[in-house]
Amino acid sequence: MRERINNQIRAQELRVIDSENQNLGVLSIKEALELAESKGLDLIEISPNANPPVGKIMDFGKYQYEASKKLKKAKAGAKPTETKSIQIKIGTGDHDLELKAKTTSKWLKEGHRIKIELFLSGRAKYMDEKFLRERLDRVLHLITEDYKISDTYKRGPKGLFITIEKAK
Repeated sequence: MRERINNQIRAQELRVIDSENQNLGVLSIKEALELAESKGLDLIEISPNANPPVGKIMDFGKYQYEASKKLKKAKAGAKPTETKSIQIKIGTGDHDLELKAKTTSKWLKEGHRIKIELFLSGRAKYMDEKFLRERLDRVLHLITEDYKISDTYKRGPKGLFITIEKAK
C-alpha cells in the first residue's frame, strides 16, 4: 500500500494533523493543500480507510524515513522460530530420553517447533503401529513444558514422527 500525497489524494475532505501532531480538524482537500503549500510541506494521506481519511502535513522524505525506521525496529524485535529436530530409536534408553526431553523443553520455552522422529531401520519399519507410537510417547511424557501437538503421528521415509509446539 502506497501513501497518496498532495494531488493524488481523492477524498473531498480530510482530518488534518500538522507536523507537530496537532489536530487541525476536518478540512476540505483544497484548504489542506493550501495550508501544506504555505508551510512548504507535503500533505500525506496516512489512513485512507478512516472516515473522514486522515492526512498529515509534513515532509514526505521525513515521513518515509520514520516509516522505514519503524519497520526495521519491528523486524529486529521479531524472533524467527525454526523447527528443531530430535531423533530417537526403538531401543533408546530411559536416561537418553530424559536428556532429549530436557533439550526439547528448553527449545519449547524459546518458542521453537520440534519434530520428534522415531528412526526405524530394517525390520523395525514393519512393526505394529501401536507399539511404535508408544515408543514415541515415552519422550512426550518426559517433556516438562506445556505443548500442543501441531502435526500428529505421520510416517516418513525414516520412520514415524510427530511435531509439537509451545501451548499458547
